[in-house]
Amino acid sequence: MKCIRCHTDNTLKDRTDNQGRCKNCQHPFVFEPTAMKKVKVTDPMFAKAIADLSANNTLFFTSKQLLYFLDKRFKNKGSIPTFGCFFLYLIVVVIATVTAGGFLLEITTSVLALFAPAIALSLLTGFILSSVSSSAQSSPKARQSSAKSLQAIGGLILIAGIIASLVGNSFLLFVISVLLGVSSIYLGTQQRRNPMLKHQEFTVGADQLQGWLDRWQQINGSAQNMLPPTREERTPTTVNPDVTAYSFDRLVVCDTSTIAQLLIANNFHFENNCAILSITGYPKGIFDTTMTMLRRNPDLKVYAFHDCAPRGVGLIHQLRTSAQWFQDSTVEIFDVGLLPRQVFASQSMFVQNAADAARTAKQMPTEVRSSLSTEELAWLEAGNCVELESFTPQQLIHILNRGIAGSRELGTDDSSLIFVDSYGVNSYYVVESFG
Repeated sequence: MKCIRCHTDNTLKDRTDNQGRCKNCQHPFVFEPTAMKKVKVTDPMFAKAIADLSANNTLFFTSKQLLYFLDKRFKNKGSIPTFGCFFLYLIVVVIATVTAGGFLLEITTSVLALFAPAIALSLLTGFILSSVSSSAQSSPKARQSSAKSLQAIGGLILIAGIIASLVGNSFLLFVISVLLGVSSIYLGTQQRRNPMLKHQEFTVGADQLQGWLDRWQQINGSAQNMLPPTREERTPTTVNPDVTAYSFDRLVVCDTSTIAQLLIANNFHFENNCAILSITGYPKGIFDTTMTMLRRNPDLKVYAFHDCAPRGVGLIHQLRTSAQWFQDSTVEIFDVGLLPRQVFASQSMFVQNAADAARTAKQMPTEVRSSLSTEELAWLEAGNCVELESFTPQQLIHILNRGIAGSRELGTDDSSLIFVDSYGVNSYYVVESFG
C-alpha cells in the first residue's frame, strides 16, 4: 500500500515492522486492509474517493454522499460482466467434464457420470447467480448482470444437455438438462422484472464510515470539502438594504436543509441568479428577508428539488397551498424531481426501504395521491425511497441546471417539461426525466 504523503510503497511486513507507519516518512496509515473482513479499504483508495466525489476538491459534499459513493465502488468491485461470467462457466465446466467426468466414466461407464461434475457446477452457479441477483447487498448493475448470466447459462445447459442426452441415449440426462436449463432461464427472467421495486442495503454502515472519517481527520486533517451538519440558526441576519431592494429570477426549494446547504456551498445561487431555501426554512437567518425579496418578482419561477419519498413528493403541494409559500400566487412551479416515475425510468438508483416511509405514504394528502399513478403509489406505500444524497454533487448540479434550462424552453419541442395541473392560479410542471 502506498503512503499518501510520500507515495512510497509499503508491504505488509513494512507496515507491521513500523507499527502501521510508512517506512520512509513515518506517516501513519489510517487503514490496514488485511485486518478488514467485509470490505478492504486502503489510504490511497479513500483519498481517491474523496477527490473523485469532490471533482478534485472543487465541490463540497456531505458525509452521506461519501457513504453512497463508497458503497457503489465496493459493490462494483469484483463484479463479473455477463459475457465474462458465461465464458468462465463454460471453461470450468469443460475442464471439470474432461477431468473429473472422464475419471467417473472410466469407473462407472455411465454417460450420466461423465456429466455429473457439470451438473453439480451448474447447480452451484445457479445458486450463486440467483443469490446475487436478488440480494439487497448487490447493486442494480450487478443484479441485472447476474440475471442475464443466469439466462445465458440456462440456455447453454438446455441446448448442450439435450444434445448430450441424445448422443449418449440417456433419458435421465435429458430430464436433468431440461429442468436445470428451464429453471435457470425462468429465475433469470423473474429477477430482471421490476428491478425498481428491489431495495438495497449499504455495504458498510454510517457509524462505521464515521469511525473511518474520525481516524482519517485525526491523522490527515479534515476531509477536504466535506460539509459539516447544517446549523439551524434562528437569529435573523442583518442584510444590506441596497441588497434587499433587488429580487431573484428563480427560487430552488429543497425538502431538506442538507441539500440546500450543499447547493449554497457550491455557489449554485451565484451562478444561476437564484435563491435557495429549504421547506423547513433554512437558512433561518435570512429566510424571511429572502421571501420578501422573492415576492417582489411577478415573473418568479420556482423549482422543487426533493427526495423520492412521501415528504419529498408532497413538496409541490406544500408550496402551492401554504400561505408561507405561494398560496394564491401566479408563480410557475417546476418539479425537477425526484419522483417515482423517474426512478422507474432509471432502474439504477439506490432504492432504500423504511417502515416509517410506508406509514407516511399512506397519510399523504388526496391531492398528492391523485398526482401519482397506481404503480407509483404502490411503490411508495411499500416503503421505498431514494435520497438526493445518493447522487454526487456534480450530478445534482447538472440535473438542476438541466431542469432550469428546460423551463426556459417551455412551449418548444425541445422542452423536457410536462404540464401537469393548474392549482388555483399557479401552474405546475414536472421534469420528464431526472438527469
